[in-house]
Amino acid sequence: MQTLEEIVKALKEYDGDEVRIMEVCGTHTAAISENGIPAMLSPKIKLISGPGCPVCVTVTAVIDKLVELSMREDTIVLTFGDLIRVKGTDKSLADAKADGAHVRMVYSPMESIKLAEEDPAHTYVFAAIGFETTTPVYAMLLEQADKKNLKNLKLLTSLKTMPEVIRWVVKNGGGIDGFIAPGHVAAVTGSGIFEELSKELGIPFVVSGFEGAQLLMTIYALVSMKGKTGMKNLYKDVVTYEGNLKAKEAVEKFFEPSDSSWRGMGTIPGSGMTLKKEYLQFDAGSIGLDTDNMPAGCQCANVLVGKLRPYECPLFGKVCTPDNAHGACMVSTEGSCYNYFVSGRK
Repeated sequence: MQTLEEIVKALKEYDGDEVRIMEVCGTHTAAISENGIPAMLSPKIKLISGPGCPVCVTVTAVIDKLVELSMREDTIVLTFGDLIRVKGTDKSLADAKADGAHVRMVYSPMESIKLAEEDPAHTYVFAAIGFETTTPVYAMLLEQADKKNLKNLKLLTSLKTMPEVIRWVVKNGGGIDGFIAPGHVAAVTGSGIFEELSKELGIPFVVSGFEGAQLLMTIYALVSMKGKTGMKNLYKDVVTYEGNLKAKEAVEKFFEPSDSSWRGMGTIPGSGMTLKKEYLQFDAGSIGLDTDNMPAGCQCANVLVGKLRPYECPLFGKVCTPDNAHGACMVSTEGSCYNYFVSGRK
């Protein structure tokens, strides 16, 4: 087994065919920038940030619906911090709050249980966005709400699943040679789904954690596997082949697969999760939220699938900055544009 020093040297000196590697996890995107990994690689190893940031892939119709709900006198919208700044067609939740709308930031979906219990006069709507990682948390929330018969707690869902969007990116993106498989997602789904994708798509997948050393080993493995199929799990202390069976069982109780719209990518069949019909009393109007009115000039769609680097967008660093974000990829700390901007990455 090679040492980390040997791996770093090999990656820096690599002079073979160009290798295009995509990460599809927002936390990986942030960790790659924070650890200065792009500067450690040969120019022939290209790292590309894919659609792994849930805030970044949420379409404007979802934001518009949340804004509409927040303007109702009897409704309070609960959301995580990043989503509050993402613009819909006309305004963000932050803009709506400034206009008097009822919007609150929370740190955990479970906070909504106590809020709804203590304030039955208001309907609380949680902005439930995310991938396979967070869907089990929403299932736990629904379990509690159902047991307590909370009629004033609802979810507006925009829940995505990874396999379908990875297929879409490979077919419509910029020639990806391998994927850094998302560690958090794999902890729930298991690494087996990436083995299946590798066989189907003919490219390698390596499941990775988030430390700099492990990411370097993951990139080295993918460079070595270029042109081959296969899956390696370098995050075995957290990820098993089968995944978290209890979490998957909880999700299956409340949710079912559905078509879902992705920012700049349109509707991808089977790429979402929506509430089952027997639990639709907890839905705040999630069905049919497909419209995506991206800001003029915004290139998030092409950035998310690897066709453009963030700095190739004409708005990047000019009219679009973290303090004045036009596109969702610049809003979230997990967004590729945000991370390219704060790190000066090229």
